[in-house]
Amino acid sequence: MLCAAGSALVAACAPARLASPFSVGTARPLSRVPAGACDSHIHIISPQFEAAPGWRGEKLIDASVAAYRQFQARIGTERVVVVTPSTYGADNAATLDALHQFGKSARGVVVIDCDAPPADLKGWTALGVRGIRMNFVSPQPWGKTDAARLQKTARIAADLGWHIQIYARGAQIAELEPVIAGLPTPVVIDHFGSPDPTGGPAAPGFDAIRRRLASGTTWVKLSGPYISSRSGPPEYADLMAYARAFVADAPERLVWGSDWPHRGQTGKLPDDANLIDHVAIWAADEKERHRILVENPTALYGF
Repeated sequence: MLCAAGSALVAACAPARLASPFSVGTARPLSRVPAGACDSHIHIISPQFEAAPGWRGEKLIDASVAAYRQFQARIGTERVVVVTPSTYGADNAATLDALHQFGKSARGVVVIDCDAPPADLKGWTALGVRGIRMNFVSPQPWGKTDAARLQKTARIAADLGWHIQIYARGAQIAELEPVIAGLPTPVVIDHFGSPDPTGGPAAPGFDAIRRRLASGTTWVKLSGPYISSRSGPPEYADLMAYARAFVADAPERLVWGSDWPHRGQTGKLPDDANLIDHVAIWAADEKERHRILVENPTALYGF
C-alpha cells in the first residue's frame, strides 16, 4: 500500500509530479487517498489580515485559500478544517473568510476570549464552525491559558453544540486530565498530544490520553509529527508506538491533519505526501484508514 517493498515498488507507483506551496516534494501520495478524505488541521494566514497586536512569531505569509487548493490538488483530500492560528490571537477574520471561500467542503475551529466572546457566535455555526481551540503552549492575548479558562470556554462551546480542541504538551495533558474528564463537550487533542518521545510509553500524558480515548468523549489528531519527533522525517519512528496505540485503542476517534502551512518549520518544511502516507503505516487496516480520513471527520465536524 505504501510502496514499502522498496525501490521497485516505488517506481511502479509512478506518481504524477506536482508542486504545492509550503511543502517540500512534488509527488502525489503513494498510498490511496479515498474520496471524501479530510485534512483536519490547517491554518489560513494572509497579509490581508493583520497579525494580533504584539505578535512576535513568524511574519505573515501568503498561505491563502488559493495556495491551499494547490496543495489539496497534490495531496488528494477533498475536505478541510481551518483552525485559527496564534498569529491572529482571538481574531478569527481569516478563518471565517476562508470558510466563505471553501464553502460546504470546510469546517472551522476558532479561538475566543471567554471573558469577551464575540456577540455573533451562534451565526458562526452556519458558516461551518464546530469548535474552539484552547492553546496551552503558545502565548495568547489573555496571557497564560489555565484550567479555569478551559472550563469557562467549554461551557460556551457546549451551548453552541461545538467541541473543545486542546493544544497542550503531554505533561500539561496529564495535569489537566481531571478537568478534561469533566468538560461538558467532546474534546479533540492536537498533534498526538505533543508527547516527549524520549519517554517512550512512560511519557507524561500518554496514559492520560489513552484513558480519555477509552472514555468515548475524546478524539486525537494525528497531525504535526514534526512538532514532537526527535528522530524526524521521513519515518518519525519515535512516534510510531503512540500512533499505533491510539489506532488500537480507538480508531473511530482519530483524524488526520497536515498542519499546513507548517508554522515554525521554516527551512525544514515536511513532505506532505509523506505525512498522509503515514496513515497507511499507523493504521495497517484499510477500513481503519478510511475511518481516520473520511468517516471520523464526517462525524466530528458534521460534513
